Amino acid sequence: MTATDTTATRAFATDEDLLPRVLTPYKDHCRYLVSAEVSALPGGLSRVRATFAIAESCYIDDTGHLNAVEVNIAYNQMMYYLVAKSVKERLLTGFDDWMLEDFWRHQLPDILIARFASRFQRPIDARDFHGEMEFRSVERRAPGGKPLLMATTAYRYGDAHGGRCDGDATLAFVNIT
Repeated sequence: MTATDTTATRAFATDEDLLPRVLTPYKDHCRYLVSAEVSALPGGLSRVRATFAIAESCYIDDTGHLNAVEVNIAYNQMMYYLVAKSVKERLLTGFDDWMLEDFWRHQLPDILIARFASRFQRPIDARDFHGEMEFRSVERRAPGGKPLLMATTAYRYGDAHGGRCDGDATLAFVNIT
């Protein structure tokens, strides 16, 4: 994804106990994330490489390709898993004092996508595709005295047929203390 790809220091295969727990908030037919390998990156950052399968869209008739809504859902699942595994393995700057219980408490109400952008270059087969996401920065802020973490991320998806979509997102982790 970036020049840091070759400098990952530690990698963690799919955590078979953690993955289903991360996906618990999703309805069964909306659990798209199949596997995920997390790597530590220099500077207290982390990355995930994942595989996905969408047998049937959760909201629309088959479009024949991955669409923007499912890109966002897949991103959410990949991001939640990356944060949870990074917390568990102590990989991600800014989350040094978090335990998994903190992640579960914050997962739905306090992790916000502040900005999300996608660029589709070629259609992707939603039934079998891969993705990556990495944290590019995590910064603690305290606007109005309320601490939060702002994170910049980049992601991309592809498939065996040359399909491609990439983008970036800014996350806000609010109500942290």
